Amino acid sequence: MVFQPRPKQRAVLSYTGGWMGVSAVPGSGKTFTLSRLAADLILCGVLADDQEILVVTLVNSAVDNFYARVRSFVRQEGLLPMGYRVRTLHGLAHDIVRERPALVGLADGFQIVDERAADQMRQDAAEAWLRANPSAGEEFISLELDEGKREWAQREHWPRLVNDVALNFIRQAKDMQLSPLEIRDVLSRMPYPLPLAEMGCAIYADYQRALTYRGAVDFDDLVRLALWALQLDPDYLARLRHQWPFILEDEAQDSSELQEKILRLLVGPDGNWVRVGDPNQAIYETFTTASPHHLRSFLQEPGVQSKDLPNSGRSTQSIIDLANHLIDWTRADHPVEDVREALAPPYILPTPAGDPQPNPPDAPEKVHLSTRKFGPQGELEAVVDSLARWLPEHPDATVAVLVPRNQRGFEVSDALKERGLEVVEFLRSTRATREAAGALGNAVHYLADPVSPTKLAVAYRVWRRADREDEAAHARVERVARAIRGCRQVEDFLWPRLDRDWLAELDLADDEPEVGAQLAAFRDLVRRWQAATLLPIDQLILTLAQDLFDEPGDLAMAHKLAVLLRRVSAGNPDWRLPELTEELAVIAKNERRFIGLDEDDSGFDPQKHKGKVVVATIHKAKGLEWDRVYLLSVNDYDFPSALSHDQFISERWFVRDGLNLEAEALAQLALFDADDLFALYVEGAATLNARVAYAAERLRLLYVGITRAKKELVITWNTGKRRERPAQSAVPFIALQTFWEQRMTNEGMTNDTSAG
Repeated sequence: MVFQPRPKQRAVLSYTGGWMGVSAVPGSGKTFTLSRLAADLILCGVLADDQEILVVTLVNSAVDNFYARVRSFVRQEGLLPMGYRVRTLHGLAHDIVRERPALVGLADGFQIVDERAADQMRQDAAEAWLRANPSAGEEFISLELDEGKREWAQREHWPRLVNDVALNFIRQAKDMQLSPLEIRDVLSRMPYPLPLAEMGCAIYADYQRALTYRGAVDFDDLVRLALWALQLDPDYLARLRHQWPFILEDEAQDSSELQEKILRLLVGPDGNWVRVGDPNQAIYETFTTASPHHLRSFLQEPGVQSKDLPNSGRSTQSIIDLANHLIDWTRADHPVEDVREALAPPYILPTPAGDPQPNPPDAPEKVHLSTRKFGPQGELEAVVDSLARWLPEHPDATVAVLVPRNQRGFEVSDALKERGLEVVEFLRSTRATREAAGALGNAVHYLADPVSPTKLAVAYRVWRRADREDEAAHARVERVARAIRGCRQVEDFLWPRLDRDWLAELDLADDEPEVGAQLAAFRDLVRRWQAATLLPIDQLILTLAQDLFDEPGDLAMAHKLAVLLRRVSAGNPDWRLPELTEELAVIAKNERRFIGLDEDDSGFDPQKHKGKVVVATIHKAKGLEWDRVYLLSVNDYDFPSALSHDQFISERWFVRDGLNLEAEALAQLALFDADDLFALYVEGAATLNARVAYAAERLRLLYVGITRAKKELVITWNTGKRRERPAQSAVPFIALQTFWEQRMTNEGMTNDTSAG
């Protein structure tokens, strides 16, 4: 695809150095523009042989997009795609720490625990604290509940809440670079008790001990240790500044405090830093230090070149107008004044005349803001009925149902499947990466130790893993695997002689004649694999993949694993198959998520699913677009406005006084970072502040949902599942309905208030 920059994009591409901030609206082509800028800097010859452009982005799926686009731009000029590195924050932190682990007190072979292991260690620490403090919940569980409900909440719900509080407390403490010992020291000197901080500190201490015992760190440790390494060694910092003379930061609206500090150190006062993002799409703020204020403040700093990318060819004018009105209404008329800064200009502008990506023709009649009061089931039925009518007439179009939470997405998927409609779920991360890496890892694990019958048996299970779906076939696979494990000399099976042929001597049951044929085929397969061990690691992986996988997604994942291992091999030329096998095993555990290989790593392309219904959360839909979009559950529970009657998911029903204990715990922790040790903690203030922050974030989430639609948009709401307190239509949705009804009336059109 030939990139033809718009005037505003050309202004960004004219950058030659210094600090520049860019506000980019949805669909403005910011990734293309930033990739083109990286390529231009490489092509103009400003880099020395030992220098790179460093691109830092938010999620792993964007890593591949940048690699591919920069590579394409550079190759178009006939040059080799070199001189750039793309990393997430965790990937960058990994690079910094892995090069100098001793600098931050780590062994050369330190491990990084995956999220599942970290979750289990934290849960174990929380359970230990609960056993040691069996009455701690009594201070927070509401006295208004009857005795039976209080006991039930203490038994079933309090432990989960403790774990959630601990998760956010530990993350925030690490972001603040506070150790358990430092927190304990401050707690001992506080003039009044802070029970939530006491609890968080105790669980944090046990969790860190578990990590230390394993000689490991978690993902949050990586980031704080990377910052520490840069602060400790000026020479190391100077070398990295030379290595990365230009830093380009994507999705800067979601930058955290530690990311800010790391990048500011790497750039230095005289360095070159480009930050691109959209503060209106900051949707990862809750219980983190990520905030759109970092980018907004940067844009106002003296000496920063401030640019914008306001033109978007994604949506019709009607959908653009709806999104822009949400900005206007929020800033002028939101009922809670503290929320009015949630959205801000620039407004979305259509593309200029003659643009190679013109906006779709306007069709205001294809925007439906439903005023119907649906129950949860009624909303599902209305949307499914609408899709059943729409899909046959639009077989080549893309469509998505976007929901605020995963559980609602599962309900939508089930309802669509019951009607026989094709569904593509894009909800919680799948296990595709771990399963593909695990299958390949087990095969390579055997090839690294080819005389092991146990590892050969595991490889056989991997080859026959499709039989798991059939109970009888699975049992047969297990019997054969046990037989392979009992083969004393693997050579007698793989390379038999007349007097020593394990397969010929194997006592097969009469009702399993196909087992012999399967084992013979497996023997031929393993022989071919052994011959392929002479190939480079990436070619070996691709050879194995052709024999192990049939699904396109698995084959694509195998290709990605092959590319990654080729990079690892190039960076460690002395590594042989055993070391590369260990690296693949780490990937299989999902411990290399931060390098750019995640469960969502293969990316998601709506164009590959025409005529099917994609079901996704609005969070996962960010950066994507569909011809028709349904936004569900736009009520005051999923999109509260911080009004007194709103309900908030983080305010558990059994906790007294409507307290948000996660927010209260973080407020107690924040005292440790204050200048005044005796700063006063006021219970409940953090809960109110959290309501405002959450309402602002959900406004931005609604904005993101609206701007996923290219041609058609349907928004509905439901009353929720709480009969005693049914949800109402979200306040911003009511404002959009009023705006749209008035517009349609002025244009002499009827506003369709159904589900489209």
